[in-house]
Amino acid sequence: MKETLADDLNLLSAFCGVRDLTDLSQNALYQKYQLKKADAFVLFGGSILSGIDVMITAMNNQVATNYLIVGGQGHTTDALRLKINQFYPQIPTKNASEAQMFNAILQLKTGKTADYLEEKSTNSGNNITNLLQLLETHELKKDSLILCQDATMQRRMAATCSKFAPNTTIINYASYKVKVMEKDNQLHFDRKLLGMWEMDQYITLLLGEISRLQNTPSGYGPAGKNFIAPVFIPQDVLAAFYRVAKLFPNKVRTANPAYAKSLEN
Repeated sequence: MKETLADDLNLLSAFCGVRDLTDLSQNALYQKYQLKKADAFVLFGGSILSGIDVMITAMNNQVATNYLIVGGQGHTTDALRLKINQFYPQIPTKNASEAQMFNAILQLKTGKTADYLEEKSTNSGNNITNLLQLLETHELKKDSLILCQDATMQRRMAATCSKFAPNTTIINYASYKVKVMEKDNQLHFDRKLLGMWEMDQYITLLLGEISRLQNTPSGYGPAGKNFIAPVFIPQDVLAAFYRVAKLFPNKVRTANPAYAKSLEN
């Protein structure tokens, strides 16, 4: 059967938006990792707004010892500000970091705040290096970390963490799962998520991730920029990427120089 555009996007999404647990519960954590709690749950500011609900679930189910929000300003920050202005107009966004804004939503919805905020990072690389530095500064354990990033960027965040903390057990839990459907020659998401990307943005993000995850001279793996641990990309995922990229050649996102500072600097 010939793959449709929706099929290809869903394959890319499933690959990028990995979840290692069936749900965010102590039971699921223990069944797979023999852990009662992870050392930390980390929400990254690149997520759509509904990511905060995942963090609230994590806190309510006590799946971690510490809860952190990581994010300064990067390529998705302006989009986050626009969505917060739309859905939470009482929260100030001017000059605010991603971590500050998500923490304000958390406080608004629950009366609670994260245990720690990281507000200086500008990309996935220093999201992780700054997170690890924060954990070290506060003498917090990092043997096991639940990472929660936007579904489009989840696998790359884990690969970055694997490079800089190879002995840490990384538990992926992408901030949402969604499928693309085609109806009347138009692409739609199968459900509504607060702050979800427009379809054009979503396609751009997915294409940009696959190009970065490749271990090639132009990718982020050791054979390229060496920002992440090597990632194996199955052939069916690569084939889907090339089909979608052929349809949308202008949507293969390149890194913004303002936020793509080398980790070696």
